[in-house]
Amino acid sequence: MSRKSKRLKRSNRKFIGIDNRSTYIKEILPITASQEDVFDSFRDGNHLFLHGVAGTGKTFISLYLALKELTMPKSMYREIQIIRSVVPTRDMGFLPGSEKQKIEAYETPYKSITNELMECGTAYDNLRKNNLINFSSTSFIRGRTFYDSILVVDECQNMNFHELDSVITRCGDNCLLIFCGDFRQSDFKIKDEKNGILEFMKIIKNMQDFSFIEFGKEDIVRSALVKDYIINKLELGIA
Repeated sequence: MSRKSKRLKRSNRKFIGIDNRSTYIKEILPITASQEDVFDSFRDGNHLFLHGVAGTGKTFISLYLALKELTMPKSMYREIQIIRSVVPTRDMGFLPGSEKQKIEAYETPYKSITNELMECGTAYDNLRKNNLINFSSTSFIRGRTFYDSILVVDECQNMNFHELDSVITRCGDNCLLIFCGDFRQSDFKIKDEKNGILEFMKIIKNMQDFSFIEFGKEDIVRSALVKDYIINKLELGIA
């Protein structure tokens, strides 16, 4: 049975912590053509690779679709796994606190998005408490296998090929993958590491189960200022 057929049929799993997996999530509609492609591909049950410039809503709509799916009655998924690298952006040693506290600092965007979508200031924490949302660093997924999970792999331009390869090979039965990133925003300095996402994208584009969706300057929705800035940056050839 295909993933789409399974989604239509649903399973009989119970939603831990929320009766019948029924909870409020603000309705979001696609704003641009590329966002509409994401919604359509997700409904078709495809894995997704969302690539393109900043401010286009890649992470936002990925979490929206994942949450909407997870909280549907009789959903075929039991959790959302948010995965990202926490190393390239800056040395974790500069962040205060324990290793756990340092990693938690990278969760802030996802906490904000989840709380906004569910219009509840404690939504993310409640879901985490019930193991319905989990945050993982690529540093700690080796040896794990994910089942019945929606995996949102964010900022994947800051993962080298080994990390990207590790993530996709952690998927067991009944997993849905959503990669988000933009190779132009990589924090890597070494060419081989920076090119990891480009090599990975070549593989993804050859896989029938993946929809590769490109976001361009016309898809920027964050603000007029951001759109104007990125357009000028791209036109000047500044990465």
